[in-house]
Amino acid sequence: MSTAPAARPASAFGQALRQFGDRLFEAAPGLTTWVLLLAPAWIPIVFHSTGALVVAGVVLIYDIYWLLRAITVVSGIYSTMVRMRRAMKKDWLAVCVEEGHEGRQDPLQYFHLCVIPTYTEPYSVLERTVQAIVDSNYPSNLKMIGIITRETDTAGWENVALLKEKFGDELGGFYHIKDPLEPGIVLGKSAAMNWGGRWMVRVLTEEGFDLNKVLITDLDSDYRVHPEYFAWVSYHHAREPLRDYVIWQPVPLFHNNIWQVPMAVRVMSGSTSQWQMFLHSRPHRLVAFSSYTASLEFVRRVGYWDKDVIPEDSRFYWKSFFAFGSRFSVKSVYLPIYGDSPNSRDYASTHMSQYNQIKRWAWGVTDVPYVLTRLFRHSEIPIWLRFRRFYNLFANHLNWVFLPLLLMFGASVPLWVSTDFSLTDLGQTLWSASGILLSTTLSTVIFFMYFEYLLLPPKPAKWPLWKKAGIHLQYLAYPVIGLVMSVLPALEAHTRLLLGAYLEYKVTEKA
Repeated sequence: MSTAPAARPASAFGQALRQFGDRLFEAAPGLTTWVLLLAPAWIPIVFHSTGALVVAGVVLIYDIYWLLRAITVVSGIYSTMVRMRRAMKKDWLAVCVEEGHEGRQDPLQYFHLCVIPTYTEPYSVLERTVQAIVDSNYPSNLKMIGIITRETDTAGWENVALLKEKFGDELGGFYHIKDPLEPGIVLGKSAAMNWGGRWMVRVLTEEGFDLNKVLITDLDSDYRVHPEYFAWVSYHHAREPLRDYVIWQPVPLFHNNIWQVPMAVRVMSGSTSQWQMFLHSRPHRLVAFSSYTASLEFVRRVGYWDKDVIPEDSRFYWKSFFAFGSRFSVKSVYLPIYGDSPNSRDYASTHMSQYNQIKRWAWGVTDVPYVLTRLFRHSEIPIWLRFRRFYNLFANHLNWVFLPLLLMFGASVPLWVSTDFSLTDLGQTLWSASGILLSTTLSTVIFFMYFEYLLLPPKPAKWPLWKKAGIHLQYLAYPVIGLVMSVLPALEAHTRLLLGAYLEYKVTEKA
């Protein structure tokens, strides 16, 4: 009998070298961000007037690019809104029934399982979420709910018991998943979904379900599905040739409590919703965000959610991409899913909760080193596809911080640090031209205001007329609010990753 030689343990030098490489990959996004952010200052200092001219010219080019991009974003949001309004008017359950009668793949063969991770959420928030599932236009016996609480969260247990007592008979299944918080996890949604996904696969397999016929929705505890959501997904899933490799992504609108939150939070919620609408007009850029649907067999084959990360949605997207390659896709559900905006115990903590939420989203920059270490290992995936998606990932996170600051201040910095350049006619001309282009770009906020007017729920009846009309003018403050509530938390996330000061998961307060 032959025996294989034991693998030799890596030397201390080899281990140190590998750790250094991993740390270098991890620090690369933050380092790139800071080098580019400081470029308008250090380039003129090092290269004097020539450097200042180059920086001013680059800023002018970016101003032109941003103007064209703003037009593209406006048109993308509008096209998504048109498709959403069309889809929201249709009875998709009736379409599913008709499809089954015509002998095609029956959409009503699919069960919908909503898995809802919770921690500290009050009963009232969970009740509204579950109520929306129960009220949705889909057969009751084909809808199931699994609520995840920590094994030690007795208050959460009581909430689940009350919900099961109230709604259990109106669903095909109601499950309480108790998360034991396994060793080595990073506390947060991703770890909870890892346990919940594995638990549901085991239980539903024992109950005789075909995992390909169970569509699991990773549902945030404050999200309310549109009444036609399940029927829409079932119909399109049945017609999709590569249905076993698809994530279905609805359009998140943070409108549930939009009239109860402060101005800055309302503006950030609106801009986040509209940015997601734009992404739905660009299928190659769409990634899993917050709440989405896939088959339970898909989740099992991917290897579930990672239990040691914070950005659960984007990491699950990349795991799926490397598992299935070019067969995998994220497809749009042209229906809204309604979420809460951050709303904490007082005015200051509400803004801090919003800041922390965006910082947690920006922590998705940790996907950059994750993808980099796997980019060259998957030769089965076309190289153009790997690099295109990596480029979208890196550019999105980089532009999140770099581009707004460059556009706002990039044209002025060369004049501040290079006296010679500031005294030239060319320097003043480039600065003026940049200001005109930037002002023109910012004027597109008018379209943003108009789209919000069409999308927002009715205003409180007790509000006076002047307040109902004037509240939309608050969106004119978006450039300043965006810098403070979006760019700064993203910059903090990049800097933390650069310095190895890792983020801890904080639940966003919404009630």
